[in-house]
Amino acid sequence: MNSSVHPLRPALKSQIKGQQTRAAILDAALGLASQMGLEGLSIGALAELMQMSKSGVFAHFGSREELQISVIREYHARFEEEVFFPAIREPRGLPRVRALFDRWLRRVAVELDSGCIYISGAVEFDDRPGPVRDALAEMVLAWHAAMHRAILQAIEQDHLHPDTDADQVLFELHGLILALHHDARFLRTPSAVQRTRAGLERVLAPWIDPPPRYITTKPFQRPQPE
Repeated sequence: MNSSVHPLRPALKSQIKGQQTRAAILDAALGLASQMGLEGLSIGALAELMQMSKSGVFAHFGSREELQISVIREYHARFEEEVFFPAIREPRGLPRVRALFDRWLRRVAVELDSGCIYISGAVEFDDRPGPVRDALAEMVLAWHAAMHRAILQAIEQDHLHPDTDADQVLFELHGLILALHHDARFLRTPSAVQRTRAGLERVLAPWIDPPPRYITTKPFQRPQPE
């Protein structure tokens, strides 16, 4: 019996190379979109960045719209890997809710210099119906559904009152993340992350018995002009 390793068939080798090239293009596109927004993506800009021909990039995505949708899906997949999957290893209830929020917070904090595609994309496409907006909304709603499910499980575990308004809790948690992105990215408020963590406990406190102590923060001091 010949135990030598047979070389890959040319068709299979070509397929693998094509997948690797597409992954590399998608990685570069994600970086470009993080810096310039989804509207900043173009076949031409990506071809220049990758030192490829426009037709070479086009062959992998077919259109600018499909490129944007692929970037949204890739961003969501990475978001799940960094935020969702590690957090759901925590026990059901408030430990999981806090883990999901904490990892969400940390992800946004890391992206302050580049930008969160969920947030920047919403600004770009909030009033522009079409497949790109639909794909972005689908991914955001999927994440919201995961957070909402964790809140409901916290109610089931008696970590939150039975009459807890899960929709309101989710709404306020999302609001904290938006405030973090605005204050840390735009206003450069040094205490934004700390205040976001404190905000989580303030949102949960009315639904917990006995209520936990609030996380305290130092009073905000406006920078003095030099």
